[in-house]
Amino acid sequence: MESIQAIKGMNDILPDQIQWWQLVERTARTILENFGYREIRTPILEKTELFSRSIGENTDIVEKEMYTFADRKGEWLTLRPEATASIVRAFIQHNLQADPLARKFYAMGPMFRYERPQKGRYRQFYQLDAEVFGVEDPMLDAELMNMLRVFLEQLGLSGVVLHINSLGCPECRTPYRSVLQKFLVENAADFCPDCQRRLHVNPLRVFDCKVERCQKIIENAPMLLDSICEDCRDHFEAVRSYLERLQTKYEINPRMVRGLDYYMRTTFEIITDRLGAQNAVGGGGRYDGLVRDLGGPDLPGIGFAIGMERLILLLQQQRTEPKRSPSMFIALLGDRAKQEGFLIAQQLRSIGIETELDYAKHSLKSQMRRADKLTARYVLILGDDEILAGVAQFRDMESKSQSTIPLDRVVPMIKNTIENNAETAAND
Repeated sequence: MESIQAIKGMNDILPDQIQWWQLVERTARTILENFGYREIRTPILEKTELFSRSIGENTDIVEKEMYTFADRKGEWLTLRPEATASIVRAFIQHNLQADPLARKFYAMGPMFRYERPQKGRYRQFYQLDAEVFGVEDPMLDAELMNMLRVFLEQLGLSGVVLHINSLGCPECRTPYRSVLQKFLVENAADFCPDCQRRLHVNPLRVFDCKVERCQKIIENAPMLLDSICEDCRDHFEAVRSYLERLQTKYEINPRMVRGLDYYMRTTFEIITDRLGAQNAVGGGGRYDGLVRDLGGPDLPGIGFAIGMERLILLLQQQRTEPKRSPSMFIALLGDRAKQEGFLIAQQLRSIGIETELDYAKHSLKSQMRRADKLTARYVLILGDDEILAGVAQFRDMESKSQSTIPLDRVVPMIKNTIENNAETAAND
């Protein structure tokens, strides 16, 4: 019988890869919570209307990429393609604007889009997402991007560039849209079929196209940044000023529009040249009208999302693999030793010391090889003879030293040794 395989573009994350994920998640939680963000978890399944209203009917995500189906009652549901809309929905539904602490949120979890799987881009993919509501000040825009810089630096990531732009507001985008559309129509015959459709329904999306001939045409297109109103220009200049005071390097990219309709004013992306054509690791921007458009109060909003698969690919190129090793391995020889060693293992684990032990009756040589393969720092050797003598052998695998310790003092002595060595290493 043929074995069942995973769905194309939906991947298992195996134990030998999970260390990278845990590193990113652990670092993200630390940095985001230091900046005052609180975790929120939303369902992966939402009403389709949530995404069509927020992302935009004429975006590629809504038109082509969403996993959408009708349930048994005929209601249209969608696996979330991004997190912002779900977080905004939760913010409105639970009246979180009334909570003075409920302003900054973060989330981590899977998203779903039906597109061609490629390096770092899958049909089930994971994002780290941060959102802020109720703050219009450009200082926050700069703080959010600076937080992103701090996060990447803490991970030890280099070779990424912050690109920023302003998409203006509805008042300055409306006249610009007409100017852009005129330019696009004049060159319509040379665009790819997707762009020929976009130029009539959503001309800004043409800037997202990766087809080379389309990119060459839009090099000469009028730029929105040249047409934004005075208020939007002042906001953008203030954002730049704050970034410079924070010594957060950036490049202005006037052709960056992002792929979602709700963005306005500040937009940004983290770009790398190490992942091929799909060069954005993450990005975000302002969406000051979205909370209102989804039925909530008229509050400004801003946020970003990072693709975790792409981030981990970059880390794997630049860092040695993070290793998780048990502090202790217990080698057991004999039935009585097995009973006693089992109890010691549970006691060590209960006080936070990661411990492995031999469950089968392997030779001491075989067990020591396994401890070495697991890169355990310490090995406790316990045989029936040691049980009779009331002692155990304690071996430091790094220094190769071995000592005899009283059996009734095993747990506290191991705890003290590990803590003292950890403190010494931290001070070196």
